[in-house]
Amino acid sequence: MRTIELPNGEVVPALGLGTWHMGENRSESAREVSAIKAGIDLGMTLIDTAEMYGEGGAERVVGEAIQGQRDKVFIVSKVYPHNASARGTIKACERSLKRLGTDCIDLYLLHWRGGVPLQETVDAFERLKSDGKIRQWGVSNFDAADMEELSGVSKGGSCITNQVLYHLGERGIEWDLLPACEDSAIPIMAYSPLGQGSILRDSILQHVATKHDVSPAAIAIAWVMRHQHIIAIPKTSDVDRVQQNFLAADLILDDEDLRILDGAFPPPSGPSSLAIL
Repeated sequence: MRTIELPNGEVVPALGLGTWHMGENRSESAREVSAIKAGIDLGMTLIDTAEMYGEGGAERVVGEAIQGQRDKVFIVSKVYPHNASARGTIKACERSLKRLGTDCIDLYLLHWRGGVPLQETVDAFERLKSDGKIRQWGVSNFDAADMEELSGVSKGGSCITNQVLYHLGERGIEWDLLPACEDSAIPIMAYSPLGQGSILRDSILQHVATKHDVSPAAIAIAWVMRHQHIIAIPKTSDVDRVQQNFLAADLILDDEDLRILDGAFPPPSGPSSLAIL
């Protein structure tokens, strides 16, 4: 498993597990838990979740999956923007901790920009760090201007990641956000690296997958992971697909692969608004 070093010096796997849409249906819980456990066994030990996902349901699924192996995993969760006030952030984190069944979240993110001043949210994150309830914090769905603004607030430089939408069909961050984060040594965490499945039917992607004898999903994930500063967090509730996705961890796309994928999914030719799901 390739790893990425975070700004605080900690090393995490470059391929983790997403949980968006988990915890929404109790009848799926056992299947979702099995998928997370399978990923952990393979070394995909970074698990991303949020209080928004299933209104806490995904955190409960993660909590069940990590029972007895909390020390193996790196947990990422997120606070709603409307909860990101001085007091609201603390309360939201405490609720997440309870659902996850742990006393500390490894990385806690602001899910997207809201009406609460950044300084107030950052101060709350720093308090959670001091209290031992989180280890590090970051942001999600921040564009280049947001990141520049964040760097100007007190302790804003303590941000260690920005989680954004990035996949073959959505490459806008390559124009400005990705280079800016690379210059600041802040890794990007790519959510929905499979484009919610929409890109997997593309004939060019399927051609490259056939060449490497893997699934189109593995190619799409490997393409995202070609950058040394990007962590991919695909989500699936199917154990077989978890195993297929894992093949991306050691998959190297050659220059020809990248050339034909660029032809099918062109890079940006100019700036654009940050895409958000």
